[in-house]
Amino acid sequence: MNQGEPGLENLVGYRLKQTRAALRSRMDEALHPLGLTTPQYVCLELLARTPGTSSSELARSAFVTRQTMSALLRGLQSRGLVARAERPSGGRALPVVLTPDGRRLLDLASERIGEIEQRMVSGLTVGQRRALHEALVRCAEALED
Repeated sequence: MNQGEPGLENLVGYRLKQTRAALRSRMDEALHPLGLTTPQYVCLELLARTPGTSSSELARSAFVTRQTMSALLRGLQSRGLVARAERPSGGRALPVVLTPDGRRLLDLASERIGEIEQRMVSGLTVGQRRALHEALVRCAEALED
């Protein structure tokens, strides 16, 4: 490494990846006793916020492929946590909704995930949390352009 180059630990992208890995690990640990994976939890959370969403829209929002989302939905549907319409409401997409069992499980999971998020930002002031959120939004927007 050259004298003027920052160490890996000083790169923002490296710290984001480190934080993401730690967050994912804690989420997986918290969700495992509920029989959920992190991607399944994300899918349930998205459906709670946007009921009737198509699997393609869910895949985009969850940052997974359509094939991965289809597999996630099949698993959730077989457990009775989500339901798919038998006929499209418009177009070709079959809307997906949470079932009452899915809502109950999501409520339990959301409580656990909320505790993890609180732990993650516990060392930050309210202003720092707001600034971090704004900075991350700007970083994502810069890379999407």
